[in-house]
Amino acid sequence: MSAEEQAQNDEQHEQTFESVSAGASLTYPMQCSALRKGGHIVIKGKPCKIIDMSTSKTGKHGHAKVHLVATDIFTDKKYEELSPSTHNVDVPNVTRKEYQLVNIDDGFLNMMLVDGTPKDDVKVPEGDIGDQIQAAFDDGQDLMITIISAMGQEQAISFKDAPK
Repeated sequence: MSAEEQAQNDEQHEQTFESVSAGASLTYPMQCSALRKGGHIVIKGKPCKIIDMSTSKTGKHGHAKVHLVATDIFTDKKYEELSPSTHNVDVPNVTRKEYQLVNIDDGFLNMMLVDGTPKDDVKVPEGDIGDQIQAAFDDGQDLMITIISAMGQEQAISFKDAPK
C-alpha cells in the first residue's frame, strides 16, 4: 500500500465527535420504588420536586404502581406521573450554590463565589423573590443568593443577609 493510499484509508476512518461538557450528566436513572417525598424526578422533561407519592397494590397480573405528584423546581407548576414501581425513571442532578451579590445590572445578578469566581448569567427572578432581592440590594444590604441548577437551567430561589 502506497503512502497516498494509506493517507486516504486513514481519512476514511477518521471521525469527529461533538464535544460534551465533562462531568455529570443532566439526569440519572433510579427505580421508581426507591424515590422518596422531597426527592426529585423528571416529569415531561421538567426537573420536579416530589411533594406526594402513593403506591397501589399489585393487580392480578401486574406491577405495583407508584403515583407521584411533583412541582417543577423552577416554575412551581404541578405535574403527576403514574409508573410501575419496578421501572426506572430519570432523576435530575440538582445543585445548590450560594453566591455573594455584587451588583444587579440590566436584569441580571452579578455575583461571585467565596473564592472570587464571578457569575453574571442568572436573571433576577420574576415575582416576589425578585422584587425582594432588588429592594434589599437598593437598601445597601449585602446579600447571599442561593442558585439552584438542574438540566441546564439556573434560577435564584432564595436570599439572606451575607455574614459580616
